Amino acid sequence: MKISLIQPGRNNLKYLKWSYNSIRKNQGNHEVEICVADDFSNDGTWDWCQEMMGKDPLFKAIRNEGPTRLGHTILYDRLVNEVATNDICMIYHADMYLCPGALDAIEDELKDKTIVSLTRIEPPLHPDGPEKILKDFGIEPEEFNEQDLLDFLNSKAPHSNTEGIFAPWAFWKSDFQEIGGHDPIFAPQSKEDTDIFNRFQLNGIKFIQTWEGCVYHMTCRGSRFADGAKRNPNGEVFMKNRETDEWLAQNQKATREFLRKWGHFCKHDTLLKPIIPPKYNIGFIVKNNNIQLLETLEPWCNTYYGDGEWWVYKEYIQKEQLKSSFNLEDKIKPYENEKNNYVLVEINGNYFTQQDFQIIQQLSEIIQDSGEIGEFKLGNLKINIIDLTTFENELIKVQ
Repeated sequence: MKISLIQPGRNNLKYLKWSYNSIRKNQGNHEVEICVADDFSNDGTWDWCQEMMGKDPLFKAIRNEGPTRLGHTILYDRLVNEVATNDICMIYHADMYLCPGALDAIEDELKDKTIVSLTRIEPPLHPDGPEKILKDFGIEPEEFNEQDLLDFLNSKAPHSNTEGIFAPWAFWKSDFQEIGGHDPIFAPQSKEDTDIFNRFQLNGIKFIQTWEGCVYHMTCRGSRFADGAKRNPNGEVFMKNRETDEWLAQNQKATREFLRKWGHFCKHDTLLKPIIPPKYNIGFIVKNNNIQLLETLEPWCNTYYGDGEWWVYKEYIQKEQLKSSFNLEDKIKPYENEKNNYVLVEINGNYFTQQDFQIIQQLSEIIQDSGEIGEFKLGNLKINIIDLTTFENELIKVQ
């Protein structure tokens, strides 16, 4: 099998070197092209990339000259579309050790219209889950216990395939390009993975998680944390409350963009297969509006009809438009404007409660379960379903 591994990186040279060595050591008889994007690093990453391109004909690299970070949402796609030469690619992180036999497992499972994810073995930096193996073989390359990992892999019990999708995921370049790759509205990062997974699934792609192929994933070696993982004096790993301000702000921005696009939070089953509620054309008719209500509810609808002083809306649009790719001037309209949405929700700001907001967050499923044209009341909300047409399939291809 010929495969291109897609690896953006920013100031994580130590992990890139560790990952590179594992790939070359354990690639078996497969031809592996390693495609790296240096995102304006200042730790010597580009010097190393230039050195490796001189030594390894299947190592290729590009560099973002900055000063603005592009992030992996953009650089994944540049590597796939501009650098990778193989029909099969794999989104791969710099903090991953490729285990022996992993590429054999991908070759066994990667058929037409499929994406194959390798199983992650991770140290206990995050809560356990049924889609991964939680086992500590080190949280830094210098303490990595390779032999213990190999012994564990040799003794690991067999496990049938499941249907989750997460990094590392191997795919056909043609399937990626058919839907337009990652949506740049989520750049530099956050929620871009859930968005593209939703679109793959809507476009008929089948997900396979093979438990016969693994990576050891140290996790959290990107921009999310300021100084990586730590161990406390008792030897336990802890990560709480250590996200950078930059990451927190971007995550909030990306979450609001995801809501505007899909109408719901990121959803998946326990094994990380996407759950995609229908996307309806929803208008909120808000009486006794205020700025807090506008900020809370605007991402959840297609159109926001509000009463009160128009300067409140203009002030909100001016501030929020800087963080959104959606045209908020077209979205936010006066209360008396003609209502053209297929579902209308009447909201009174004087009586709006947390319970009402919980209903808003589940509105797609509520409309789907209703399945009928007509009006009904939930909490303090009056809901009028005029047309049950859904629009999620229009989101498959990035425009």
